[in-house]
Amino acid sequence: MSIQNISSFAAGHWVAPGAGARHIASAITGEVIATAGNDALDVQAMLDYARNVGGPALRKMTFHDRARMLKALALHLRQNRKAMYELSFNTGATQADHQIDIDGGIGTMLVFASKGRREMPDSTIYVDGELEQLSRNGTFMGQHICTPIQGVAVHINAFNFPVWGMLEKLAPTLLAGVPAIVKPATSTCYVTELCVHIMIDSGILPDGAVQLVAGGLGDMLDHLNCQDAVAFTGSADTALKLRSNPLILGNSVRFTSEADSLNASILGPDAKPGSPEFDLFIKEVSREMTTKAGQKCTAIRRIIAPEAVTEAVIEALSARLSKTVIGDPRLETTRMGALVSAGQKRDVLEKAALLGTEAERVFGNPDDFTVEGADANKGAFVPPMLFHCAAPDTAKHVHASEAFGPVSTLMGYRDLDHAIALANKGQGSLVASIITRDAEVAREVAMGAGAFHGRLYFNNRDSMGESTGHGSPLPHMVHGGPGRAGGGEELGGIRAVKHYMQRTAIQGSPDILTGIRQQWVPGAKESDAGAHPFTRRFGELAVGETLYTKPREITLEDIEHFANFTGDTFYAHMDEDAAARNPFFPGRVAHGYLLLSFAAGLFVEPNEGPVLANTGLDTLRFMKPVVAGDRLKVRLTVKKKTKRNEEYGEVRWHVTASNQDDEMVAEYELLTMVAY
Repeated sequence: MSIQNISSFAAGHWVAPGAGARHIASAITGEVIATAGNDALDVQAMLDYARNVGGPALRKMTFHDRARMLKALALHLRQNRKAMYELSFNTGATQADHQIDIDGGIGTMLVFASKGRREMPDSTIYVDGELEQLSRNGTFMGQHICTPIQGVAVHINAFNFPVWGMLEKLAPTLLAGVPAIVKPATSTCYVTELCVHIMIDSGILPDGAVQLVAGGLGDMLDHLNCQDAVAFTGSADTALKLRSNPLILGNSVRFTSEADSLNASILGPDAKPGSPEFDLFIKEVSREMTTKAGQKCTAIRRIIAPEAVTEAVIEALSARLSKTVIGDPRLETTRMGALVSAGQKRDVLEKAALLGTEAERVFGNPDDFTVEGADANKGAFVPPMLFHCAAPDTAKHVHASEAFGPVSTLMGYRDLDHAIALANKGQGSLVASIITRDAEVAREVAMGAGAFHGRLYFNNRDSMGESTGHGSPLPHMVHGGPGRAGGGEELGGIRAVKHYMQRTAIQGSPDILTGIRQQWVPGAKESDAGAHPFTRRFGELAVGETLYTKPREITLEDIEHFANFTGDTFYAHMDEDAAARNPFFPGRVAHGYLLLSFAAGLFVEPNEGPVLANTGLDTLRFMKPVVAGDRLKVRLTVKKKTKRNEEYGEVRWHVTASNQDDEMVAEYELLTMVAY
């Protein structure tokens, strides 16, 4: 077998392994398949290249530009994923595992591409939160904004997900406008290198946006400053060592960590044997023990069930685990492959022996199991191992030592408070799952355990058909956890993008804030283009462009006709005496939706034109009742423009409706699609 040289991609060039390179063995056969590492990498040149080439190029792009880049990148990776599949088998991963790692990483990138287009502006500045009026008359205002940090993000990833682990960090980083230097775990870096090769060769990324270190980082962390960030996934011990770097501390370098996690799954007291919930619990635990051979940071390490059903859990779980075919992951019949390396196998067996001092192994014998299509002694294979801890309150290793493989420990609880206390003994985890159909049980667990877990996953017969599983971090939701789980946070939609941006409070006049935000602020200058704005195409409209309408009198006949036509005969519109008794109204008043309808009638241009559709309205509120005899007038201002595609864009209009005394009676934002 030929040995592959795994190169780093540094300062725009591929650099072959050199001094300090180490061998990488196949998880299946134990044979050396690759060499990686080069102690001679010029880390300062890599940092300079990212800061001076990659960063400026990304920051020139808008969030939508970057989102389109991510989508193109993800689709290109999807077209070339089969090559990554083939290479990834050597990590011990099965085809099903590839779908979690490779397809999951690509899917995560697509989600961030979509969110970037839908939830972020077509601008280089992200407006965070609402305006704050800091003065009585509104001439001095405040706003939080986010802008990209002007350094580099160093991503240090774990061995278990060589593709997803990279892409789930890379997608929000690039969307934020920040270049990244990726350092995968050496034992599986050959899969990451192929993925980076595919991305670089695509020509989609600007120069300097992504670099790769295959092997050690050297002293790179010693060269970081306040504009840089480090995102780490791995052991708690390594996280502590990196976080404690004096220069990282002294320069206040952003550091996020996702570390060890003794995740728990609780079987609710209502989930009796024979129920759909009990069967679901067994299925979830078995899947989490065997997927990726248990090498998942979200895998279930502690199984918490009512004391009365622990024997039933052991019996059902053992029966299901016994059907797990262990073998060469390239075989279609294999359901669980190997651990990533011989070293990882030794570590798992050592930790399992440690658990064995406090718990009885009730399933799985590492000295006697069958491996299909491979040599169990040469490959890094272990069987699923289930332990039962009869005294979980006094146990230490069960709640503190993670065997990062197909190993889990069952323990019984007396009542729900006891179950919560056991789950929290892990001192912080990425996820805890609760299988229950009882909403009160769910609420108690959320209150009692929420502070110790980054995610709480509830499932039962009602949701199991569409649920994504205990161990599946989703790009939409936060991934991370307190305490031993690292205290960091990844994913979570646009929250993840903000981790690579600086939140800044800006203060100034409405005109200044309008200029910075590129969104019109009430009180800022308005312009009159002359022609009706609904006759103007997307590119012709300017932020701040305003239309003032003529007034329309509201009559009692209008109110009664609207009530009878719509069926909304609420007493405040139809009964003078009853309305007068209401503390909010002086007597009969016009419907709020009548005001909206009349407002549209005042500002709409009826003829065919560039306005294609009204897609909704936001932030509607009614400030003052309108009675018969009042005269309604409208101000319509272009607040914000967002390009959607080559044919049309979204225009957000700020709308105010006032009476004859210039008192505002309603305010909202109207959304329309306008042709280019």
